[in-house]
Amino acid sequence: MERDDAVDYQALEFAYRRSADQDAQQAVHHPVVIVGAGPVGLSLAIDLAQQGIASVVLDSGSRLSTGSRAICFAKRTLEIWDRLGCGDRMVAKGVSWNVGKVFFRHEQVYQFDLLPERGHERPAFINLQQYYCEGYLVERARQLPQIDLRWRHKVTGLEQDAGGVRLTVETPEGPYALRADYVAACDGSRSTLRQLLGLESKGRVFRDRFLIADIRVPARIAPAERWFWFDPPFHRNQSVLLHMQPDHVWRVDFQLGWDADPEAAKQPENVIPRVRALLGEAQPFELEWVSVYTFSCLRMEKFRHGRVLFAGDAAHLVSPFGARGANSGVQDAENLAWKLAAVLRGQAPDALLDSYASEREYAADENILNSTRSTDFITPKSEVSRLFRDAVLDLSKTHPFARRLVNSGRLSVPAVLKDSPLNTPDAEPFAAGLVPGAPAADAPVRRLADGRDGWLLRELHGSRFVALLFGGGPDAAAQVAALRAGAQGLAPLAVLVVVPRGAAAPDVADAVVLEDREGLLAQRYDGAPGTVYLLRPDQHVCARWRRPDGPALGRAMRRALCLPGG
Repeated sequence: MERDDAVDYQALEFAYRRSADQDAQQAVHHPVVIVGAGPVGLSLAIDLAQQGIASVVLDSGSRLSTGSRAICFAKRTLEIWDRLGCGDRMVAKGVSWNVGKVFFRHEQVYQFDLLPERGHERPAFINLQQYYCEGYLVERARQLPQIDLRWRHKVTGLEQDAGGVRLTVETPEGPYALRADYVAACDGSRSTLRQLLGLESKGRVFRDRFLIADIRVPARIAPAERWFWFDPPFHRNQSVLLHMQPDHVWRVDFQLGWDADPEAAKQPENVIPRVRALLGEAQPFELEWVSVYTFSCLRMEKFRHGRVLFAGDAAHLVSPFGARGANSGVQDAENLAWKLAAVLRGQAPDALLDSYASEREYAADENILNSTRSTDFITPKSEVSRLFRDAVLDLSKTHPFARRLVNSGRLSVPAVLKDSPLNTPDAEPFAAGLVPGAPAADAPVRRLADGRDGWLLRELHGSRFVALLFGGGPDAAAQVAALRAGAQGLAPLAVLVVVPRGAAAPDVADAVVLEDREGLLAQRYDGAPGTVYLLRPDQHVCARWRRPDGPALGRAMRRALCLPGG
């Protein structure tokens, strides 16, 4: 992994640019204003732009993130970024990994594989410094004329009325005003918009501290895996986490304990001995970035407040174990983008945005639960808790049941929105497959029209619903026509017909025929001939049936769009 020398993203600074809005006599109106140009705000802006919705992105700063910060980006996040046009670049630069290893004292107790099955395009995770992610997203945003990205434009005032939101924005040349139909607050854990609305996040602050050290090492010191130590000989009675990053940089997290002095712990004379104890005296290294953090599990009570919608760390905050922060924030953006687009295009009522709040509040609760359990296991606060943890770790060396109790950070997976009001319950039994609310599963496919090999998720589009029809028999044309008739007048619908390997392409118009190259689609979707899945624009299942039915599909789309008759 060589350094990308074309751009030094850590040194990059974005110039303030005066907007024509600052010269207007009245506040200029925009459909969407996004506050915060981090991974969440930029992902939302790109997603909206690809659906034809213009936005203004305001950021009070002029630089990308400092240090690695969020480095673990999950398979689902990579699939979202694939759709946004920058996933390939993220994966090419990042360090891909699937395997994690757990150590107790001086020995490995077990390992796990987060993606043990074949037939997925993306790895379980990549490690990539947050400034690369942000830099690549900025460069993608600049390719899209629907995005107006403004640096050093800080929101200092917010007022709502029935028609929209009025923002006061401070710049180096003075203040100006904007109006928006909707505002997305993606401005981080210290959210200015949350403060302006007099809101707060509530939850739990953990009484422990961790030191992050990004170190540059000329030699590979471990495989591209996640290594977690409990009570290692080089850092007794504490925990340590190790990750490989690009550019010969390694991320090390050292548990310090609550009584540690954060400022003293960051000093090189205190960091270097810890790193030498891990690497050995003979291994050269350089310190690249050091930070100390205290972690919390917090969330706002509601993610929607009128026409202001909160996403990412502005809405919820988790401890870093499990890589749930940035990943869940990008998934917030994906959930919000298609709903904002549908409302602004007049395809859905404003009430659809209430489902953004309810679905992502549910996902945040799931993440906070897992994050809290991880943190309690990693940092026991009583002697009894420590004895239990250490006994579990000892048993895990030889007893598989104990390994299920070890919690070094349950790693991020997308939420299954099983109780969403947008879902249509199954009318017929499914033995397996993806339940309504689950994210779509990937598998290798071949487009029969041109023989091109690819992946299912690459065939799904963020601006349309997708009907996935299994079978492709002599009735395929009539089945496709029925599905299209059901969607008439509601929202764009793409139809994908999936046929078994070696089957002839059915004669269907206005549908893409995909060969199930390895039979994995039929397996993962329980796709008996005639089975239909309806996928939302964010690639979550919202309905499924054992046979095509146009009226049923229409009702399911109405339900997913919060329209009458759903």
